[in-house]
Amino acid sequence: MKVDLFDFDLPPERIALRPVRPRDAARMLVVRGQDAPFEDAGVRDLPQLLSPGDVLVFNDTRVIPAQLEGRRADGEARIGATLHKRIDLRRWQAFLKNAKRVKIGDHLVFGGGVTAIAEERHADGSLTLLFEGDEPVEVLLDRAGTMPLPPYIASKRGVDPLDLEDYQTMFAREEGAVAAPTASLHFTQRLIDALDAARIGRAMLTLHVGAGTFLPVKAEDTEDHRMHAEFGRIPQATADQLNAARAAGGRIIAVGTTVLRLLESAVDERGVIQPFAGDTAIFITPGYRFKAVDGLMTNFHLPRSTLVMLVSALMGRERMMAAYQSAIEREYRFYSYGDSSLLLP
Repeated sequence: MKVDLFDFDLPPERIALRPVRPRDAARMLVVRGQDAPFEDAGVRDLPQLLSPGDVLVFNDTRVIPAQLEGRRADGEARIGATLHKRIDLRRWQAFLKNAKRVKIGDHLVFGGGVTAIAEERHADGSLTLLFEGDEPVEVLLDRAGTMPLPPYIASKRGVDPLDLEDYQTMFAREEGAVAAPTASLHFTQRLIDALDAARIGRAMLTLHVGAGTFLPVKAEDTEDHRMHAEFGRIPQATADQLNAARAAGGRIIAVGTTVLRLLESAVDERGVIQPFAGDTAIFITPGYRFKAVDGLMTNFHLPRSTLVMLVSALMGRERMMAAYQSAIEREYRFYSYGDSSLLLP
């Protein structure tokens, strides 16, 4: 499909630069089947919008301070690095600003005395960085890194102490993400208590979101776009819980596109979700047959992005383009710190 089919005009004032407070005060656009009107709701209405026995699935990844600023060790060339994906204990794949000025073997110096060697260049333009020293890389990042806010926020304001909390979900536990699973940013303990009272289940999995999530689709046709791989894990207990819930008539509602992509990577042809541990580069576009999920809670995404393609696959392209236009007209807030939507095909 032509990527232009997933384009739309978004007024700049619709981009949220800060989250609402409290988190669960965000608005939520409910999008159902083809003929149903769009519904204005709030995230706090979620217990009434779902049914007893349904299960919300969350991503418990934790965002690390993966943005680094430094220079080549010879004193020339300022370098910015955004870590993308862990390779092993000391190596990370990273996207570099001024990458053309870095040669394989160059030593890079970041803040706090953190140093790395550029080891390998990948086909997508990223590089493998080998971090030097004996300290765990996580300790080095705590010393030298900052929170990797999305470019559409970082280009308008600097990272500040509020982001350390705002850009982390209440479920964050497993360190390794370069971007937050933003659909979960809306949840509070008050909302979880209300969901428990409504007998809505919840399950956890892990997908470490990489920096590739912010990269634009440069191809003109979806057939020519290649997704970046990200590491995910679904424990046996989570797979069993979800399969049992579905067998009992409950719906599986993914909280965020990261959850949806991992579940669809782990499901078999019979619709049974299997345990999973490994990389996924699944690319979901219209025409895809969903086997693992029955609905999706997600924020509003960038024009021409793979995530707009994903929600269009779930609900239909024309339906989602109409929903996005309606959200713009109703002054919903877009992107990572913005409002939410509940998609129920």
